[in-house]
Amino acid sequence: MKKKNILTILGLLLVSYALYLVYTFYIDTNDNIKSIYLVPKDAVYIIETQKPIDNWNAISKSDIWKHLNTNAYFNNLSESLNKLDTIFKQEESTFKRFGDREILISSHIYTPGKYDFLYIIDLQKIAKLDILKDHLNTIVNSDFKVSKRKYHEHQITEIEDIKTRKTLYISFIQNQMIVSYTHTLVEASIDQYAEPVIGRNLNYIDVSSAVGYNDMFRLYFQYEYLDDFIKVFSNNSGSLGKTLSSSLEFSGFSFDLDDNTIVANGITNSKDDANAYLKALQGSGKGARSISEIAPKQTAVYLSFSFSSFNEFHNNFESIQKENPEQFKSYLDGIEKVENFLKIDLKENFFSWIDDEVALLQLHSTVSQSKKDVAIVLKANDTEKAKENLDFILEQIRKRSPVKFKEVNYKGYPINFMSIKGFFKLLVGNLFKEIDKPYFTIIEDYVVFSNHPNTLKSIVNSYTNKETLDTFEAYTDFNDKFNSKCSVFAYINAPYLYNSAYNFVDASTKKQLKTNKDYFICFPQIGVQLTPDEGFFESKIVVDYEDPDIVKTKYTFADTSAPTKTTTLPQIMEITEENLNKETVFNIPEIFPSDLTAKEFVKKYANGKVRFSVELKDGLKHGDYNEYYKNGKLKISGKYTRDEQNGVWRVYNFEEDVVYKKRF
Repeated sequence: MKKKNILTILGLLLVSYALYLVYTFYIDTNDNIKSIYLVPKDAVYIIETQKPIDNWNAISKSDIWKHLNTNAYFNNLSESLNKLDTIFKQEESTFKRFGDREILISSHIYTPGKYDFLYIIDLQKIAKLDILKDHLNTIVNSDFKVSKRKYHEHQITEIEDIKTRKTLYISFIQNQMIVSYTHTLVEASIDQYAEPVIGRNLNYIDVSSAVGYNDMFRLYFQYEYLDDFIKVFSNNSGSLGKTLSSSLEFSGFSFDLDDNTIVANGITNSKDDANAYLKALQGSGKGARSISEIAPKQTAVYLSFSFSSFNEFHNNFESIQKENPEQFKSYLDGIEKVENFLKIDLKENFFSWIDDEVALLQLHSTVSQSKKDVAIVLKANDTEKAKENLDFILEQIRKRSPVKFKEVNYKGYPINFMSIKGFFKLLVGNLFKEIDKPYFTIIEDYVVFSNHPNTLKSIVNSYTNKETLDTFEAYTDFNDKFNSKCSVFAYINAPYLYNSAYNFVDASTKKQLKTNKDYFICFPQIGVQLTPDEGFFESKIVVDYEDPDIVKTKYTFADTSAPTKTTTLPQIMEITEENLNKETVFNIPEIFPSDLTAKEFVKKYANGKVRFSVELKDGLKHGDYNEYYKNGKLKISGKYTRDEQNGVWRVYNFEEDVVYKKRF
């Protein structure tokens, strides 16, 4: 064939290809499908970005991702993204020529207790050139085995890693590329093609429209599956997880990564049959949070609910309850039963003095050994009125209850016992049901309730020592990132939450916690805020990142440090016969009984033998005190009267001979 003819044919081929490109990109009808239409309906959350190459480069270079990428969980996610990134970079110049593409990453529970990710990449019209389809084999070497199969007329390519036996599943639908390591997610995505669910959900559409396409990423939560997702990591999601799952529809956030702080802004919408508590909050205005004035610095979780006034909130709460006649009747019957039994008026004697904030605190307590170290705090609009009405309720309880409990004074703060079972559950539902027959005290303008008196003592100690959230610079700086008024505010201090969990879990869970400690504490402060606005909640999330090695210099951790006064119970020094000291042997450390109605408090050695026992009256040491050596021999004996040492105290040696005496 002559050279001239060859050039002519090549020219015709180039012109034909150019005409094909013109037709494909400028004339051919646009039959693209939205990425969201291929997301299976059970997505727990969805991450979306419009600039995958630029944003992925920014994320992959951040300190946050570099740290998280050393964790197995995030490494799996990173590994998947990096493999996709390899494909993108091979054709990066081509992709950029035709504009940015959208990538969705969705998380799904594909079997109870297990979850995985689905990746959906919008190739736009470049998909018509089959560039990615043709290049799949180019990223596969002898370490991989490629096979293909059909599912509902769509081809699924399976790339199996011979060494790890993990298989990557890939399929193409119109302009979209679908990828996952779980084949059922790819198949579920193909099923959505015919009948999309999330993409046609009006609640999702409302949220996504409000979020728009600003910032690096968009994040969507679907609360229907949140409870199941939490159970992947915990046996029980708790009442809060169940409440959110049953009450909220979607949250949507637009967020950026800025100087190791993630800031996300968006909206949240609720279900028509949402929890009455949440619906009441939505219609009760905003309030300022101030319970941080007495919340201890060691607070692990501070969950604040605020409103224009509690009276408005409770009226809304009752009105919403009426929508369910059977539920409302049960509520009224419970109220009537308590009022008739105690001869009180709850609206007058309890609700009337509550101001504009109610909070739930979970503490890393300095004195309590409770597994549920939780307190409810009510801000009072009139402290004297609160005290007067609570005293009246206590008097009515004393007249009608077999439990006889006298007020205990702790550092000037009276602690009382409200023996009404299920009181808070009756008033505001399941959210506060864990507080049952509580102790309470009043600190400044706040009434604090807890099942455990030692939790109250811990809060008193922190307040009197000026170690509260409002004196904790890290918290005050973090709090400034949020609006001063809202309806719901959740603050999480990860190091204190870690300590709180570590002290009370079993050995295997301790090991798992410790293994993943650096990935838990590297986000020392997390905050979420909801503010009502025309039928939905304006929402904000702020997450601070800090190098875990730096975090460890700022906090004392229960898994690495010897017990200290800030992390564990005050320790009673073990006195042996050899180190008996006449000057200090009678200095008995403070004790913290968990039941102030108990008649005796006993503490034991690790070998099971009694370390000491003391009689109690109204939570105070009152009666005989006996302390023992590890071998069971009596060491110290004496008596208390109303928490004061009284009479003659004696110290014994191993032969039980008296070696010291002291009269008090």
